[in-house]
Amino acid sequence: MAGNKLNVLPIARVGSNYLINRNYAVLWAGQALSIIGNMVFNTTLVIWIASQLARGQSWAPLAVSAVLLAAASPAFVIGPLAGVFVDRMDKRRMMLAMDGVRAILSAALILATGLIPLPFLPNGHLPLLWMLGAIYATVFLMNAADQFFSPAMLALIGDLVPEAEQPKAIGLRQASVSLASIIGPALAAPLFVAFGAQWALLINALSFVASFLTIAAIHAPMSATSSVSGERPNFFRELQEGMRFYIRSRVLMTLLVAIVVAIMGAIALETLNVFFTTDDLHTPISLYGFMGAAFGVGAMIGAILASAFAERLGVGRTLWLSLLLAGVVVVIVSRVTAFDLALALFVLIGLFITGVNVTIGPLMLRATPRELLGRVNSVISPAMSAGVLLGTVLAGYLDGVTFRGLHLAITGTTFGPVDTVYTLAGLLFVASAFVVMVGLRGVDQRKRS
Repeated sequence: MAGNKLNVLPIARVGSNYLINRNYAVLWAGQALSIIGNMVFNTTLVIWIASQLARGQSWAPLAVSAVLLAAASPAFVIGPLAGVFVDRMDKRRMMLAMDGVRAILSAALILATGLIPLPFLPNGHLPLLWMLGAIYATVFLMNAADQFFSPAMLALIGDLVPEAEQPKAIGLRQASVSLASIIGPALAAPLFVAFGAQWALLINALSFVASFLTIAAIHAPMSATSSVSGERPNFFRELQEGMRFYIRSRVLMTLLVAIVVAIMGAIALETLNVFFTTDDLHTPISLYGFMGAAFGVGAMIGAILASAFAERLGVGRTLWLSLLLAGVVVVIVSRVTAFDLALALFVLIGLFITGVNVTIGPLMLRATPRELLGRVNSVISPAMSAGVLLGTVLAGYLDGVTFRGLHLAITGTTFGPVDTVYTLAGLLFVASAFVVMVGLRGVDQRKRS
């Protein structure tokens, strides 16, 4: 017994200083590794299909976009249903099961790379269409598993982290996501060139194993391990109960607006960023990657600062301020023609948009009873995917059709296609900030009282 205390206390003390507590520190470490592995995996699949499997084919862009479709579709197909099962089951065991499934799927896809000859095939390799089918099926199933994993993890964070420190917990996770978005793609390309796709698949599988082991090491409180009890389970009744609760919650409906608008605005910037860099900033395409890197740097800084501001200002006020400031900066950047200034402004955009991401989770946890978190998340997840698809389609349509060839001068200010879309995206952020300010009025005051 004494030996156990000596082993645990130093970890707990470090966690309390930097990563809140021992349990959250273990969870965060495993998830940081898993996120990096997933970023390497996603980037490698795109490179693998574009440079090898579909190289030189007219259908190559379609083959690459099918990966994105396979990744997004589970949120619509599985997401609305997964929440019921998440609410019924032990959150920690659900996460362990989903990590195990994803590790197996990633490792099994190695067979499609041709590393190991398959005895039941004539040449030992899968035909091209089968290989693509295996990739799409794996991506779909792994993202389907995430529809169960993510809401279970949010509930577990609510059990492991005191309410006052939940913004910090979400901020630390967001910082690891931002760091992985920089490290993952940078690692993926040289690994693929040097060793092939199989190493990225193995890294991803091992990252899920690491996540599994860290989750298994968590000492979850009883509230985190108890399953839903009471009357006999009825899937459709439970699903309707979750939907009714969501629709009647002013806080959750306000968050839905904030999430969809923030994602649409961010995706519009991402979709047209390459054209903004070359056409509006008159910069070589070789410098395009620095825009995304600047956004990532801002996101890392924002993940740290947002949690601190949320503690002082309140999570509701931090959310609408982040939306407002993001909108103002996006409008300003639409008028910029200097690359270095645009780079600095993209750091600010990343910082403020991350402020939105950091505050959403704590607000959901405070507004939702624990037994409904899975079903509430099952509304948020499809909404996020819808925001991505809608933002991508609208940005492309407005730039390529509605505003195509636009050259409008108003009081000495010239408007073209891309900067006009940027301006509209910024104004959408500002409008949503006022919606959130009204919708969440009193949330922070009630918390303090």
